[in-house]
Amino acid sequence: MTKITEVKLSLSIFREGKTYIAFSPALDISTAGKSATEAKKNFDELVQIFFEETEKHGTTEDALLSLGWEKLKSKKWQPPVEVEHTTTRVAVPA
Repeated sequence: MTKITEVKLSLSIFREGKTYIAFSPALDISTAGKSATEAKKNFDELVQIFFEETEKHGTTEDALLSLGWEKLKSKKWQPPVEVEHTTTRVAVPA
């Protein structure tokens, strides 16, 4: 049985029209819902599926390392540390 530990993930929720998107750069996964609450709930379910599937296929370590996670000496995983979350202005052709 795999040992389970908890980590904190950065999660952004934004709106596209009437749909709310939940995205985490630490796992590079996103999901949607009709509200921010539903998007977060769907994200929590998606994270569970992500880890169930990578465990089933024996690819959890490869997946996390490719996403910039670090395996600590304690054998626990450390997600990439978010240094800054900001907005910026960019030029977009009209």
